[in-house]
Amino acid sequence: MRFLHTADWQIGMKASHVGEVGTRVRDERLAAARRVVEAARAAGAECILVAGDTFEDNGVDRVLVQRVADILAGFGGPVCVIPGNHDPLVPGAVWDHPAWKASANVHVLREERPVEIPGGTLCPCPVRAKRSGMDPTAWIPREEGRGLRIGLAHGTVAGVPQEEPDYPIPRDAAVRSGLDYLAVGHWHSTATYPGPDGVVRMAYAGTHETTKFGERDSGNAVLVEIAGPGVPPVITPLRTGGLAWVALEEELRAPGDAARLRERIEGMAAPETTLLEVRLAGLLSPADRDALAHLEEVLASRFLWARLDATHVRPAPEDESWVAGLPPGILRETASKLRTLADPASVGQRPDGGSPEVAARALLELYAIAGGGSR
Repeated sequence: MRFLHTADWQIGMKASHVGEVGTRVRDERLAAARRVVEAARAAGAECILVAGDTFEDNGVDRVLVQRVADILAGFGGPVCVIPGNHDPLVPGAVWDHPAWKASANVHVLREERPVEIPGGTLCPCPVRAKRSGMDPTAWIPREEGRGLRIGLAHGTVAGVPQEEPDYPIPRDAAVRSGLDYLAVGHWHSTATYPGPDGVVRMAYAGTHETTKFGERDSGNAVLVEIAGPGVPPVITPLRTGGLAWVALEEELRAPGDAARLRERIEGMAAPETTLLEVRLAGLLSPADRDALAHLEEVLASRFLWARLDATHVRPAPEDESWVAGLPPGILRETASKLRTLADPASVGQRPDGGSPEVAARALLELYAIAGGGSR
């Protein structure tokens, strides 16, 4: 058996956290869906399994539902889809759209009962609510001698950090149910889980297109090949994502650090398809003031989307003699007050909004205005 496992497309997500670029991010999710189908076809997959959260929610534009149905139908072979917790099987759900009945090869699996797929049997676990403390795979019977058996579920594998139970799936679910492979959706990073015998029979495909910063290994589908019952699956991640989401956290420690960071960022590949978030901390020397300003210009001009967070950067202590050099009066008093407020260890009373981060940023701005830098 050879099939493609994918999940968590979340078509229709707003992507408001990246402003005007959100339109491009939304369009790329549809483009990545087409790449999933192309990858399945190129790999010779016999079917595609979609493990939930195909849509952001049940309120997405119905035209989007039609587009997704058309994309999946374009595969030609069987496509099996289960509802996830973002698009659960409830009255008025996206799964009531007539496009699903019009697509002969696309099957929305609404019941917990085995169905035949090329090479074996599929045990689907459709989701009917946003949250649940129930194991969605608990219903799957253990049966021997019936060929290859595959599970399709949406939930949280035991050990994944979470505040409360959210469709919990035990680590031994595949072995417990006698499955040759359990295809799981819900979490966005590609991840595999070995059973008690050390063989990997359960995996998250991860989202096909990264949704935000911090998703460790997203933008993939996985090709699964199984030679026969009981034979360990061969699981191969296939890249389907088109955009890169890169988060950099850097601490400025010495003169020249900002300039070196700028040079490194200038050398990054494919900035036109990269969303970049740079978070800086540490101490800024006068020599690096221009480099920091230049870095902001590079980010704004080259990347699809970029943000620089320098709220945790403060003027280097050895350079704070500039405060004493300010004219007596409001400027010097303001600089002294900001310097105190910028110290996280300061225990004095703070004005509303006077956090160390805000004070540090204001101190940098005052430093530039007073002539401490050429910005």
